[in-house]
Amino acid sequence: MARGALYRVPFRRRRMGLTNYKLRRGLLLSRKPLLVLRKTNMHIIAQLVKPRPQGDEVLASATSMELRRGYGWKASCKNSSAAYLTGYLLGVKASKLGIKEAVLNLGLHRPVKGSTLFAALKGALDAGLEIPHSEEILPSEDRIRGKHVEEYATRLASEDPELYAKRFSGYLARGLKPEELTKHFEKVLAKIKEATKTL
Repeated sequence: MARGALYRVPFRRRRMGLTNYKLRRGLLLSRKPLLVLRKTNMHIIAQLVKPRPQGDEVLASATSMELRRGYGWKASCKNSSAAYLTGYLLGVKASKLGIKEAVLNLGLHRPVKGSTLFAALKGALDAGLEIPHSEEILPSEDRIRGKHVEEYATRLASEDPELYAKRFSGYLARGLKPEELTKHFEKVLAKIKEATKTL
């Protein structure tokens, strides 16, 4: 650990690896709500947050578990398709509150091109939120709709049925064939659009 008369101990959350204060300061200067996107081992979390001196205020939030409970989502709650739908759901909630723009905050997640969190960003954009971004970071439409999962599942089912049943046990247990993920995605997206008309 560094020592000396001029050494300053970093803030606790910086020491714990929870907050990048330099990045946060830059985001706060925009004076816009923050679109906070986080990924856990099981879920995607999206929130619209208004920073305040006494503590951040959550204006709206959506999680991928809402997709399962409210809209019949049967696939994984942490893949690109679930992330897009979660971002879209948050974007619709934001528009109902009159929020039209935000600034993206990924926290300490690395900004990897085409990643799951950028799928959530795409969902929020498609729902009408204006968020500064570069088009090249967003995942392709095929990836968002789960086309790559369908292709892999179809190939695996013919080559190794035992591994197929193991890899997609969660999908199959919930009554979804992974080869039909795109169709299921479209169905759930339509449900969200229909349901959120009354939000």
